[in-house]
Amino acid sequence: MQINIYSKNVEVTDKLRSYAERKFDRLDRYLPYITDLSLELAQERHRQGGDRAVAQLTIRDKRGTILRAEDKAQGDHFVAIDNVIDKIYRQISRYKGKRRRRAGEKFATLEPEFAAAEEVPGLAETAEEEQMQEAVVARRKHIEIIPMTEQEAIDQLELLGHDFFVFYNAELGRLNVLYRRKSGDFGILDPEVS
Repeated sequence: MQINIYSKNVEVTDKLRSYAERKFDRLDRYLPYITDLSLELAQERHRQGGDRAVAQLTIRDKRGTILRAEDKAQGDHFVAIDNVIDKIYRQISRYKGKRRRRAGEKFATLEPEFAAAEEVPGLAETAEEEQMQEAVVARRKHIEIIPMTEQEAIDQLELLGHDFFVFYNAELGRLNVLYRRKSGDFGILDPEVS
C-alpha cells in the first residue's frame, strides 16, 4: 500500500507523518488489496472563529473502488486524522456489508478476500441500516449531448441551476462532467478507461 501525504498551508512534521502512517497501517486488515492511500491536509483560516484543520482521506483498491472521507476539526490535524479514520472505518463496514448481502450464502466463495478480512471493531450493521442503505435508481433520464466548450458548459449549468452538467467537450473530443464544488468554484470530471 502506497501512502501519499499532501499539504496545503500546513507543514507536515515527522511526528504528524508517523502518526498518520501508524493509523493507516491498520486499514489493510479491514479492506483487502488497498493500492493507494492519499491524505490531504489543509488549514482553513476564518475571520470570526479559530482556524480549522482539514483532513481528506482517499483510498483506492485494485478493484477500482474509491472510498473518501473528509473532516474539519477545530483542534489540530491529529484530531482531524482521528475523525477521518473513524469515517473511513464506517464506509469500509458499509461497503463490505453490501458485498456480503449481495453474495448471500456464497459470500466466502465469491468474495474470499473480503471474507478473510477482519471486521471493523464496533461497527456491526443492524438490519435497519442494511435496509436503508439499499439504493435503487428512481429515475432514468435521457439527455441530448451537444458539443461545447468548458465555459459554455459553465453557463448552461448556471442557467439550469444544477450542481452538475454532462457535456461533450469539443476541445477534448470526449464526454465530461462539470460540477459545482463546495467552495463555489467548478470541477471537471474527465473520464478515462483504465
